Amino acid sequence: MPVSWGAEMPGLELWREETSSERHLQVIYPQHSKLTDKEKTNICYLSFPDSNSGCLGDTQFCFRFRQSSGRRVSLHCLLDQFDKDLPVYLKKDPAYFYGYVYFRQVRDKTLKRGYFQKSLVLISKLPYIHFFHTVLKQIAPEYFEKSEPYLEAACNDVDRWPAPVPGKTLHLPIMGVVMKVRIPTCHDKPGTTQIVQLTQQADTHISVILPTVHEVDLFRCFCPVFLHSQMLWELVLLGEPLVVMAPSPSESSETVLALVNCISPLKYFSDFRPYFTIHDSEFKEYTTRTQAPPSVILGVTNPFFAKTLQHWPHIIRIGDLKPAGEIPKQVKVKKLKNLKTLDSKPGVYTSYKPYLNRDEEIIKQLQKGVQQKRPSEAQSVILRRYFLELTQSFIIPLERYVASLMPLQKSISPWKSPPQLRQFLPEEFMKTLEKTGPQLTSRIKGDWIGLYRHFLKSPNFDGWFKTRRKEMTQKLEALHLEALCEEDLLLWTQKHTEVETVDLVLKLKNKLLQADREHLPVKPDTMEKLRTHIDAIILALPEDLQGILLKTGMT
Repeated sequence: MPVSWGAEMPGLELWREETSSERHLQVIYPQHSKLTDKEKTNICYLSFPDSNSGCLGDTQFCFRFRQSSGRRVSLHCLLDQFDKDLPVYLKKDPAYFYGYVYFRQVRDKTLKRGYFQKSLVLISKLPYIHFFHTVLKQIAPEYFEKSEPYLEAACNDVDRWPAPVPGKTLHLPIMGVVMKVRIPTCHDKPGTTQIVQLTQQADTHISVILPTVHEVDLFRCFCPVFLHSQMLWELVLLGEPLVVMAPSPSESSETVLALVNCISPLKYFSDFRPYFTIHDSEFKEYTTRTQAPPSVILGVTNPFFAKTLQHWPHIIRIGDLKPAGEIPKQVKVKKLKNLKTLDSKPGVYTSYKPYLNRDEEIIKQLQKGVQQKRPSEAQSVILRRYFLELTQSFIIPLERYVASLMPLQKSISPWKSPPQLRQFLPEEFMKTLEKTGPQLTSRIKGDWIGLYRHFLKSPNFDGWFKTRRKEMTQKLEALHLEALCEEDLLLWTQKHTEVETVDLVLKLKNKLLQADREHLPVKPDTMEKLRTHIDAIILALPEDLQGILLKTGMT
């Protein structure tokens, strides 16, 4: 389906939409890309700002849409291999695509509508926001001047890129420019950015160095609401329904992505739409009043949503985001009944009462930075570190308790199935907080217990615990394999029947297949030992059985 990044990268598709009262899909690269009609319709509407946005000049934004059910899922084995080495918040979601947009609108009296409007859109499974926006910034302006041959040449460059291996520094040429970038890994220390540095001789051809592939300007997005940033962190952590009403797709998408990013390294497991329109295929599902609003973060610009979503419990209304260095007026928390239209004053409209007391120190630190005209990048570093420490203080007690659910290694027997994890008991966990709670690492006071109780009922806890349970179950399987390898299996077969020996061989082969298929955390020499054991057992059997067993899968 896609133009590949090193032959394994999913969906890089480039689109153009021409001036019209309707949105038309004109050019697709690569041409063999397969998209359903529903996906094409979603892309067409999401690729243009709402007519009320008045975005003149060049605008960049991001959207996210659901993959149509029933379409053939394209499997990228090597990409899946890379996926396991990524931080959890950068892993691809098989159910969603990201769309990265470069939109141009300029006055043109020769056209019927008086404006030239065109979008170049890059579709990918990967949430590398900063990276793909940079790619589009390199190719879109010239594409608008030179048209399709230029786009084809850009795609040919992308086709020759090395695979996006986590932890590896990559040099990626695109239309005469070379970008230097590093994909993060799950082994990186949280909160650190492994910035790629220029070396004096080897990197003279480098044109662009990217310090991050995915992060947005956090402080710029939180700037109008930084007095309430801790409350917003709680709402995102708890998976509360949240809508961002903004004047343009650029502001809405950046703010939604900043909200999702604020609980990192915890992954936000619910749906989020950086830019959402009334034409979206999930519009009815997400705006219905027949049931409670879903756990989702929506970014919207159409005034229609002020009425349609006024029953939502938490609404952030923001004005134009100021350029770096300019500080907008701080918005206030207001009651929902005060929100009538999208023209209402900026503010956080909610009746939510935070569980934790507001941290005045971080507010003073950021306000001091504003007064001293500290660069937005430096303010973002401070805010990101604050959110990271808050999230880690919250999640460490959960990690500690979940680790205690793991059976002792001495309980793993090679001749029995791996033992099961103990059950997660909320009340048992709550008792651990008295001695090993967040008070050990955080200065913030408040109702931490109430926050945990609410979190344990949220989609983010469900997603986090399922991920941890899967990792721990795989660790038990790996330890079971290692225990098997330490046994003298050939001696065991001499004391058992042929039927039992054949059964053992088949089970061992299944174990090898499982280890390979599920990427179990098994040492390479363990796998090799197991293969040696299997071969030795098969060779000790009668020839007719040897032939049958050698044909059944790998050895």
